[in-house]
Amino acid sequence: MTQATADTEFRHEDLGRLIGLMTGAEKHGPAATSTLDVLWVLYDRVLRVAPGTARDAGRDRFLLSKGHGPMAYYAVLAAKGFFPVGWLGGFGSYDSPLGHHPDRTLIPGVEIGSGSLGHGLPLAVGSALGLRAQGLTEPAVWVLIGDAELDEGSNHEALAYAGSAGLERLHTVVIDNDSATHGWPGGIAARFEAAGWSAATVDGRDHAALLAAFTAPHPGRPHVVVARVEKKQ
Repeated sequence: MTQATADTEFRHEDLGRLIGLMTGAEKHGPAATSTLDVLWVLYDRVLRVAPGTARDAGRDRFLLSKGHGPMAYYAVLAAKGFFPVGWLGGFGSYDSPLGHHPDRTLIPGVEIGSGSLGHGLPLAVGSALGLRAQGLTEPAVWVLIGDAELDEGSNHEALAYAGSAGLERLHTVVIDNDSATHGWPGGIAARFEAAGWSAATVDGRDHAALLAAFTAPHPGRPHVVVARVEKKQ
């Protein structure tokens, strides 16, 4: 489990205040806040990574594909001690490491530069394959994508390959807020199940339901959790 290394022990209730420290011309507020509960449950209760282990070979990998609205991600990383909370106030400024898309070379704990739709899941598949090739069977790979990213063919190629390859250590979270322009019979989970994945669909604000879905066993198969999040007006 991740433990905060900052002087203050932050809770989920503090995240709104941390997001509020980030001002500027960010245009993707809903994209960020829709991920907040998923990110918190992952970093607080699931991912085996902490500030002191962020470069260890045995760490879990979290890839934010939905990187065009990173404020919730930054708030959670700051709350867990990956970088100082003081960085949040400079969000999006010229000399801040916290850009409108995450930069893995500037921000501790960030695994990939992201924001362009359709890149995260293919990168996660490659990460899972690389770990398998090295004989590293313990690290899990997690990737968070938006439902609209499933309009990108690169994601369908990746999910089809992952299922056939039995990438058991690969986990995907799809934030489903009805942003997608296409749908599938049975919903998003059915599309993954057809490719050989284990799948669950839950309320994306319900922490207990998220935790149960995240930790459900799925031997021999990759796993997807579709987190339904209603758009706020």
